[in-house]
Amino acid sequence: MHVVPLPALADNYIWLLHDDNGHAIAVDPGEAAPVEAALKARNLSLRAILLTHHHHDHIGGVQALLTTHDVPVYAPHDERISVATHRVADGDTVQIRLPHARFDVIAVPGHTTSHIAYFGCGVLLCGDTLFSMGCGRLFEGTPAQMLASLDRLAALPANTLVCCAHEYTASNARFAHTVEPSNTALAARQREVAELRASNQPSLPVTLGTERATNPFLRIDSDEVLAWSHRHGVDGDRVARFAALRANKDVFSG
Repeated sequence: MHVVPLPALADNYIWLLHDDNGHAIAVDPGEAAPVEAALKARNLSLRAILLTHHHHDHIGGVQALLTTHDVPVYAPHDERISVATHRVADGDTVQIRLPHARFDVIAVPGHTTSHIAYFGCGVLLCGDTLFSMGCGRLFEGTPAQMLASLDRLAALPANTLVCCAHEYTASNARFAHTVEPSNTALAARQREVAELRASNQPSLPVTLGTERATNPFLRIDSDEVLAWSHRHGVDGDRVARFAALRANKDVFSG
């Protein structure tokens, strides 16, 4: 399975998964034009659409795609996603015949209450829950929910390719460096991202192993995150540390 990030809107990625026989899946198409262009350029046929949550920059292109492609649309149980044809929830499996693909559905509330992720074919399609060296804002969920969601994703195999939905990596890295300034893996990843972005290349996908080594939101129990929390007057449990990290990231301007 080939994994292609399609830049869309201001900083979104629509993920296009396709096989060698011309069959493709689109994930979180916030607009239709990038998908249509990629299908035409690669001589692909769209076979399914996967949606992670209801925000317009993730579903805004679905209706236009459905005018020219008669395909199933998999989405969480959320009435705000009116274009869904198949509702899925935690523990469900999405089986797609062409391209041959199987995804486990994982509930990951936090960014929104109904947010889901799809795991299969060696990739994690995580929407706005997990970003490279960051995580999503808490628009609807609680810190406890988001931390539990991130813990579930962090437990997946280290070689999983993390397919985040936004190009936030460089700014996330700058914040992560303020939390773990001695993290050599983080410094190396930051340099890699700078080189990629300087040549207008995406910073994604990234392996989950790399995220576990560099993402402070997956490293709540690391010595440096504990030290950062203590400096910020937070000596409580894991949820308190996560909440403090997220609150500081919300106002970070570096």
